[in-house]
Amino acid sequence: MEARIDKWLWAARIYKTRSMAIDACKNGRVMIDGVKLKPSKMIKEGEIIQVRKPPITYSFRVLKAIQNRVGAKLVPEVLENVTTPDQYELLEMNKISGFVNRARGTGRPTKKDRRDLDEFTMPAFFGDFEFDDEDDDMDFDE
Repeated sequence: MEARIDKWLWAARIYKTRSMAIDACKNGRVMIDGVKLKPSKMIKEGEIIQVRKPPITYSFRVLKAIQNRVGAKLVPEVLENVTTPDQYELLEMNKISGFVNRARGTGRPTKKDRRDLDEFTMPAFFGDFEFDDEDDDMDFDE
């Protein structure tokens, strides 16, 4: 039995919508043996499909080539996750690093950034400062 790769990715619940599965294929994130696939590529049972979802690449063995979406409890009958442990280690390292490696100026401002911005945009408070009225006596008609 064969099925289109975009339909299978959606039916096996790897992607939430078929449009997302098509976009992944078109952008080169779905491969078999390192060869990028078109959405219309027919797949067979037993093939191993790599799906790149940064930062890691998942690998799935096709157990059934289905075209209709199945319930979450039936997914183990459709695919077998054969992703290598080093990929999961990469995912854990990425989660741990989190905001530590965030480039300055990207993402949401920190509380300190917001306070600095508020201080910069607030009008200056002059308090009891008095302006000299001595300059008003000058005559510019001379």
